[in-house]
Amino acid sequence: MLGNLKICLTLGLGLIQTAKAMPAFAPPPSVSGWVRNGEALYFQTNDKDNAVVSVKIMENGTLGQAHSFYTNGTGASMISAATNMTTSPDGLSSQGAIAVVGHNIFVVNAGDNTVSMFSIDEEDPANITLLGAPAAVPGDFPVTVAASALNNLVCVGTSGTRSGVACAPYSPFVGIGKMDFLRPFDLDQSETPVGPLDTVSQVLFSDDETKLLVTVKGAPAMGKTGFLAVFPVTGQCLTGEAKVAASRIESTLNGTVALFGFEQIANSNRYFVADAGYGAAIISVDENTDSSQLLHKQVISDQKATCWAAISPATNSVFVTDPLVNHIVEMSLIDASITSVINTTTTNDATGYIDLTAAGNFVYFLSPGTTQGSGAEIAVLSVGEGQSKKIIQSFNLGSLAGSSAQGLAVYP
Repeated sequence: MLGNLKICLTLGLGLIQTAKAMPAFAPPPSVSGWVRNGEALYFQTNDKDNAVVSVKIMENGTLGQAHSFYTNGTGASMISAATNMTTSPDGLSSQGAIAVVGHNIFVVNAGDNTVSMFSIDEEDPANITLLGAPAAVPGDFPVTVAASALNNLVCVGTSGTRSGVACAPYSPFVGIGKMDFLRPFDLDQSETPVGPLDTVSQVLFSDDETKLLVTVKGAPAMGKTGFLAVFPVTGQCLTGEAKVAASRIESTLNGTVALFGFEQIANSNRYFVADAGYGAAIISVDENTDSSQLLHKQVISDQKATCWAAISPATNSVFVTDPLVNHIVEMSLIDASITSVINTTTTNDATGYIDLTAAGNFVYFLSPGTTQGSGAEIAVLSVGEGQSKKIIQSFNLGSLAGSSAQGLAVYP
């Protein structure tokens, strides 16, 4: 107990000093010098027999050998409201279908309402090991997962009839414990949701791991505006047993349509969030009240569904993708303005990209493959200092994954 208290006080003093040193709305710090490249990428196939595909990242940022590891869970895709058929690609309509925290990987299994956990081999990060059995989630159709290493907590968002968020403790060496309870959202959904609107987009722990944030898409035709929900994380220090609160602060952000993938902007209380309705935005979350407000909104004129966002430490900017427009858009972390657009028609056989992640001098983009049944691909975008931004590799996964592929995460 005393050990936990000392850790708590040390962390608390550090956070207070950081908060005093950095104003809430200060521009993100500039990036200079060396940035660490990733060692492995991971995504899920979202097939009936769901699997995690790991891909080795070479020293020059390009991709090498790929491997597949079953989750012992079942993948599934939601129903498209436009066609009343199974959605493909982007069957989960989420960011964070797979997450890397520390030396562990977490992945949702939408078809059987479970979440799986793997350990990562530090000597060979492309080699991963399933830990225990998949944990049952008390909700329908899990689509997104986040974990907190500080609190040893994993939380899952679900989009079906029983929609909401549930959490469980985990051990980095054993696996996931029992999920607690569903913190419900008022979504008018079936067991297999009809989307993409009116569904959960992403769960994410704040950088200091004291809050769990959730983006939920609106449904304009039903008179619903999307919202950001913030759940406090309590009990980390005094009890040694962290818990995500049952209640939340829910902020409806007028001017948004379908809040989707998001990331926290370093050393601030601001978040960059993609919005499939128009482009992207920057929002703030009050540290004391947990309420949110819209700070900047940017329309991407030729977009159809801007859904995923990843901040690059090398460029100090954010990249967003669209599954229906074959381009990559770079945006400012200051005001969400567009700084560059990269046309990818010649390097991507599909219509766009369905997730992305950044590491070191590179950004990686997952393409679901074409409707003709070709394998999924991962594009490697070089963004190093003094270099022109260009795709240097399009890595085909062949038979390992196809149009159901979802999520993209990097180690470390």
